[in-house]
Amino acid sequence: MAAVASRRGSRRRAMNEINMVPFIDVMLVLLIIFMVSAPLMTPGVVDLPSIGQAARKPDTVVEVVLDKDEALKVKVNGKADTSDGERVRITQLADKVKAIQQGSADVPVIISADKGVRYESVVKVMDTLQKAGVARVGLAVRTTGA
Repeated sequence: MAAVASRRGSRRRAMNEINMVPFIDVMLVLLIIFMVSAPLMTPGVVDLPSIGQAARKPDTVVEVVLDKDEALKVKVNGKADTSDGERVRITQLADKVKAIQQGSADVPVIISADKGVRYESVVKVMDTLQKAGVARVGLAVRTTGA
């Protein structure tokens, strides 16, 4: 039995330690590569917008209001344009907005639709304005019908 016990004691045990030397060698090689290649890289040019024009509120804002019953109304600076009455047809919308803009493409147009309006109607209004050459068209969501 003594021979059996001595054979068990001479068996090699598995190592439970992690050998860190190869890991450190790889990290040092990567560090050297990055240190050599970093000065050779050219930085890209980023064009940032200037804050001078973005902070300024536009003088005139045209708002096209699309109600729950899909009736169109045009407001200028938040006030209803009452020269031709409140409601505007989709066929007259482009001419009315162009008349309000008076040839200035900088005047923004905001489409304000009630949340119950079908998306198809909003897209139709956007398409009508874009075909008429209105450059700045934005969207707004209204939660109440006013």
